[in-house]
Amino acid sequence: MNSAPAMHTQALIFDCDGTLADTMPAHYRAWVDVLGRHGIPFPEERFYALAGTPTREIIRILAADAGVTVDIPTLVRAKEDAFLVQIAEVVPITRVVDIARAARGVHPMAVASGGQRRIVERTLAQIGILDWFGALVSAEDTIKHKPDPDLFLEAARRLGVPPKICTVYEDADLGIEAAKRAGMKWVDVRVM
Repeated sequence: MNSAPAMHTQALIFDCDGTLADTMPAHYRAWVDVLGRHGIPFPEERFYALAGTPTREIIRILAADAGVTVDIPTLVRAKEDAFLVQIAEVVPITRVVDIARAARGVHPMAVASGGQRRIVERTLAQIGILDWFGALVSAEDTIKHKPDPDLFLEAARRLGVPPKICTVYEDADLGIEAAKRAGMKWVDVRVM
């Protein structure tokens, strides 16, 4: 569940989708809608296995697997737009948002997400917590993504803190692996 007790934390880094915000059902519906138009299957179990992977990379992988040629930037935009149509349905994951609320103004906090910045910002605004974080790192900010540690290391850098004092809150195996590789403590919010 955890790599270490969160009470020793001096900085907190949160994933967004599935951690702070209950977005996964809306994201999956958007994926099925957009990819279905191109004959690209995306089973739900694979969707959850790829959680934390940037949209463009998921499209690249799935299109290659299906033997379909697509314009990746166009599909990225279509998928994100399909998600935004449903943004009003997104609600906070209370048990995690409560942790952020308690740490607000006490510890440095960041969001580090494999999502596109415009989507992450809209999601955080939808659940009323966009202004709580000293840094927001998204897919556009690093070359490598989860399970590589780059997103979390960049969040720590932007907060001005060493990685070893950070605790990451994550809902995906790729994100937990990234936190481990970053030398950070972590909490699996799926078992909180």
